[in-house]
Amino acid sequence: MLETLTGFAVVGLAIAVGYIIGRIDLLGQHARYVLGRLTFFVLSPFLLFTVLAQADARVLFSALLPVSAVAAVAVIAVYALVAKLMWKRSVGDTVIGALAAGQVNSNNIGIPLSLYLLGSAAYPAPVILMQLLVFTPISLTILDTVTSGRASPWRTFVRTTTNPIILGSALGTLVSVLGIELPPIVMEPATLLANACVPVLLISYGISLFGQRVLGTSGHRRDVLLASTLKLLVMPTIAWVVAEFLFGLSTHEVLIVVVLAALPTAQNVFNYSQRYDIAEALSRDTVFITTVGCIPVLIGVTLLLG
Repeated sequence: MLETLTGFAVVGLAIAVGYIIGRIDLLGQHARYVLGRLTFFVLSPFLLFTVLAQADARVLFSALLPVSAVAAVAVIAVYALVAKLMWKRSVGDTVIGALAAGQVNSNNIGIPLSLYLLGSAAYPAPVILMQLLVFTPISLTILDTVTSGRASPWRTFVRTTTNPIILGSALGTLVSVLGIELPPIVMEPATLLANACVPVLLISYGISLFGQRVLGTSGHRRDVLLASTLKLLVMPTIAWVVAEFLFGLSTHEVLIVVVLAALPTAQNVFNYSQRYDIAEALSRDTVFITTVGCIPVLIGVTLLLG
C-alpha cells in the first residue's frame, strides 16, 4: 500500500505547490487562464500522443475496453437524466457534471497507480482511448455548440477534427495500431513536452483551490455530491458486475477494470470547464472529493479483489 500512497503523494505535492503559488499570487491574476490554455492546446495533445503511440494495440482493444465503456456510459446516463430532467440544469452544466461522474483520471493518476497496484502501466490505455476518441469529441462538440450559440454541422466538424486533444489522441492511436516505430528525433521532443503536462495541469488545479471552499459554491452542491457518489461507488460496482457476471473475466482482469473504474475524476474535466467557462466549481469540487475519496475505495478494492 506504500506504493499506492506514493502515487497520491506525488499528485498531492504538485497541487499543494499550485495552491501556494495562488496564495502568494506569484504568477498574477491571469495564471489559471494562461496555464489552462497552455495545457489544453499544447501539453495535453503531446501527452496523449506519446501515451497512445507507445501503447500495445492488443491492450488498447482488449476485453477491458467494453467493460469500462459500459460502466462509464451507465453513470454518465444516470447523471445526465437526473441533472437535466429532474434538476433542469443547462446543457453545458449537464455535460461537465456527466463527465465528472464518468470520466476517470486514467493518465496522471491511472498510469502510476496501475503500475503500483496492477503491475503494468499499460492497463489504462483502453480507457484513455475510449475517453479521448469517443467521449472527448462528443463532449467538446456539445460545449463548442453551446458556447458559440449556433450549431453548424460543417463548423462543428471542422472544430472537432482540428481540436488539438483529439488530433493528438487520433495520431497516437494510429501509430500504435499500424505498429509504426517512430525515431528518437520525433519521440524525444514530444516526450519532453508531454512530461510537462501533468505537473502544469496539477499546479493550475492547485491555484484554482486558493480562496475556494469545497462545496462552498451554492447551487451546485447536490450536483457535486451526485457526481462524486456515482464516480466513487456506483461506477466501480457496475464495472465489477459487468466484468464478473456478463463478460466472465478472470480474477486479475476483474481487479483491473474495477480499479480503473474507481479512479478519481479526470483533471481534463476541470480543464474543459476552464476552457469553456462552464461549471468550474462543479468540476473542481468533484475532482477534489474523488481524488481524496478514492484512496480508501482503492485500498478496499485491492483487499477484496486482489
